[in-house]
Formats: sequence, C-alpha cells, structure tokens
Amino acid sequence: MYADTGDLTVTGYPGGLQWLVLVGGALTALFGLASYGIKGLQWLTPAGADAAIKLSALAAFVTAWYTIVAIITTLGAIADLEPGAYVVGAATLLSLLGALALPFERPTLEAADPDDTGWEQFKHDARNKVTSVKAAFATGTPKAARDLPAWTEILLIAGILALGLGVFTYGITTPYQELFIGFLITAGFGFAAINKAGLMARVTTLTNRHRNVALIGAFAAAAAFPFTQTDDQYATLGVNILIFATVALGLNIVVGLTGLLDLGYVAFLGVGAYTAALVSGSPNSPFGVHLPFWAALLVGAAASMIFGVLIGAPTLRLRGDYLAIVTLGFGEIFRISMNNLDGVSGPDITNGPNGIANIPNVDLFGFDFGATHTIAGFTIGRFANYFFLMLLITLIVVMVFRRSAESRIGRAWVAIREDETAAEAMGINGFRVKLIAFALGATLAGLAGAVQAHVNYTVTPDQYVFANAVPPNSAFLLAAVVLGGMGTISGPLVGGSLLFLLPNKLQSLGEYQLLTFGIALIILMRLRPEGLIPNRRNQLELHKDMEAPTVLGKAGV
Repeated sequence: MYADTGDLTVTGYPGGLQWLVLVGGALTALFGLASYGIKGLQWLTPAGADAAIKLSALAAFVTAWYTIVAIITTLGAIADLEPGAYVVGAATLLSLLGALALPFERPTLEAADPDDTGWEQFKHDARNKVTSVKAAFATGTPKAARDLPAWTEILLIAGILALGLGVFTYGITTPYQELFIGFLITAGFGFAAINKAGLMARVTTLTNRHRNVALIGAFAAAAAFPFTQTDDQYATLGVNILIFATVALGLNIVVGLTGLLDLGYVAFLGVGAYTAALVSGSPNSPFGVHLPFWAALLVGAAASMIFGVLIGAPTLRLRGDYLAIVTLGFGEIFRISMNNLDGVSGPDITNGPNGIANIPNVDLFGFDFGATHTIAGFTIGRFANYFFLMLLITLIVVMVFRRSAESRIGRAWVAIREDETAAEAMGINGFRVKLIAFALGATLAGLAGAVQAHVNYTVTPDQYVFANAVPPNSAFLLAAVVLGGMGTISGPLVGGSLLFLLPNKLQSLGEYQLLTFGIALIILMRLRPEGLIPNRRNQLELHKDMEAPTVLGKAGV
C-alpha cells in the first residue's frame, strides 16, 4: 500500500493512484485549453467545456484526497504523508475552486407568449436557436463540427478502441481494493466530463457512420486483452465477464426491446449449462453421452429455446407485474428441480446439490482449450483460450441482436414495448411477437451457459438463483441491462462488465456488498436513469428538457 499511495512526492515517480490523479489533471488541462479556443482542441468539446472542466477537476480533487485519506488511514498519522501529498492536495483544491468560479453564463432565452400565432411562435424559436448558437461560438465551442475524411474517422475509432482497451485492462488488473476504488472515482467523473463535453455523442456519430468497422475493431481490441497478460489470473475474470455480459445482452431482447420484465432469466443460462454438462462426457452424467463441443453447444441452446417456448406460451398473455411474478417463479422452480433430481427426492439426473462435476475441457477440431498454447510468442493459458471462444459466442450474439433489432420483427418488439394495445390494433400479433423474443433470448442464454459449464468444470443449482452477492443471477442481469442502457448493444455489455467486476474487486466489503451496490444503483438511476450508454429514444423520454437532434430543421431518429 505504501509503495503505491505513499510516494506523492514532488520529484518521485508516479505509480498506482498517482497516475489516476494525473489523468484527472490532464483532462482538466485539455478541457481548459479547449475552452480558450486552442486550435485542434475545440473538437473535444462540441457541447461546451464549462461542465466538462468542473467534472474533470472534481475527478482529480476527489481521487487525490481519497489517496491522502487512504494513506493516513493505512499508516495511522498525517505525519506519514510525503511533501508531495500536500502539494497535490492544494493544487487539486485550487483547480476545483477555479473551475467552479469560471465566468460562464448561459444565454438568456425569450419566454414564449401563449397568445402568439403559429408564425410568431416560429420566429420566437428561431431567435432562441440563433442565441444558443452565438453563445456556443462565443465560448469557442461550436456545436457542429466539420466532417473529417473517412480514413481519419476510422483512425479515430481505432484510437478510441485502443484507449478503451487500456482503461479496461487497467481496471481489471488493479492489484488491490484502494486502487480499484480510485479507478472507479476517476473513470466515473472522467466519463461524466467527456459526456458533458459532447464527446460521447460525437464518438457515437463516428461509430454509426462506420458501424462494421467499429464492430470489428471492438472485437479486435477485446481479442488483444489476453496478450496483455502474463498469466491466467485476469483472463479468468475476463471470460466470466464475457459470459455475464453476453447473457445480459440476450436479456436485453426481452426487457430492452420488447419491454417484458423477466425476473427468472438466469434459469435459461442454467438450462443451457446443465444440458451441455449432461451430454459432454462428464462421469457424473447418467446418460453416458459424450458429444463434440459444437453439438453440445447446439443442444444446450435448443434446450433453452424449448424451455423458453414452454414457459412463454402459457404466461406471455400476462402483462407487467403478473408476468414478472411468473418468471420469478420459473427461476425458483428450475433451481429447486435441479436440487431434487438427486435420486432421493426425484430421478437421479443432476446429482442434486452436488451438481454435475468433472466436465471435460473443450476439444474443438483438435485444439484443446484446457492446455497451454504459444501464439506468436505469447503463452496463452486455459482461461485465455476460453476467453477467445466466449468472444466468438459474444460476436454471434451481438450479430443476432443487431439483425433482429433492425428487422421487421424488431420494429414489432419496439411497438409492443411502447404500447401493446396500439400495436395490436395496427395488426401486430402481440403474443407471437413476444414469444419469439422470449425464445430467442432464452436461446442466446443457452449458448453462454454451454460455455460456462466447461469453463467452471462444475454445474450446481446454487449458481442460478434470483439474487445473491455473486453474479450471475437474475437480479444482477436485470440491473446490468438497466444500468448499461436498455435497447442498445454496448449498454448491457458495459453494464454487465461493471457489475461482474465490482463484487470481485470489492470482496472486503463482505456482507455490505449488496448494500453498497444498492446505494450506488439508486444514485446512478437518480442522476442517469437512461443508463450509461442510453438509447436515444429512452433518453429523450426520461429528460423532457432535452432537445431532439436536428439536421437542417428535420428531427433526427
């Protein structure tokens, strides 16, 4: 602890939490220079630098003072602080006070007159729009940016993805809890600053223009993660994060696109895992079947789909809370059934609470995923092998989600979500559309479950409960969808990654993990109810004061 947090000296080398303070200071400096109209930096603040400067200064201040408090708490006295701690504490305080004191005034808009005619209302809106644009240019941060050449935009996307890989790798490889908490503080305020500057919206525009390039680049960046590690310690976390995030994306079809509240979704993950375990050659399986992995994968997905249809057919005529209660019951029935199929309370199929153990490693086309391999001079261990396999499954799920959401059935799902009665009045068969969503979501969960069974070697009933402190479970899956952003692709992936990482990195909280998680979720939902990466429609609905995007006077989609 002392080596990483106690060396806040003027001439010392930065390390650990000090790097995070430097990142906050660098963001503050960049946004500050952009606010002065420095050529080349205005691109960073299309929505203005005022809020971004304040948030980035706050990031540096909170991280620095958190570090100081951590040093005092660990070492026991203020006298243990190095001289640099006083310098950085004073510097971050002064920068925060300076940011809060910036003389920025928002333009005063004319109030609308309710007696105005349509033409007068139009002129009033036009005057307010001109005033807003003039104010934006006056601060050196015009809202519109000149289009860049395609190759430049692709390079920018590559740089953004490389930066994202670096942030993810740093977060997942933090060696101790204090550093991870500091990372969360800096990343949280930094993300808020970048978002307030309008940079996230600009990045979204770039990726929308080059969707296929962004998708391929994102998975290429993710595939580079195991090559940044020297052992399997963090690759283990990586593959489990992918499993959890992929299942959350499957749930997003049911919850985010169709608007069905499913509280027992983790059961479909369990169906896929148990089915694959029973047919993969485990000595605990009563069937004595050893199918190749690709066949076990398909069987697991098919079994989950069948269960999705069997559960959905009699229940999807329900709506709202009633459907949620039924799905919650299904999740508990699955867990209890797996416990009772032990040869005592029922047929001997699942070995009861002991589960199905000794599931063999995947051997796909002669490639043993349980063995260590050398690729391009890099040693790739067991969990890294499964990371690549799960990354391929994630790519398949992303493509299915994307194609489904953009299809006719996807538009029908959104119509059902917005107003089921109106959708049915327009000729949409609500029951059939919802059943397809339920079956597809269950199938995708089954794919992830088949991989999970081989990764963990063992499948037990207690892995598939509604809620506990260790994901995956139904409560955390639903939270990942809501936290990340319903109806989007990247939202559940980010939300799932964050929610799986938090319990693993903050194990010292013990029994207070769920309490801390609940408080953090309440705060986030209060400040950003649309999620970290929101669907534009949901964002506009939850923030009535936001303006719809306009291009030459036409509303954006």
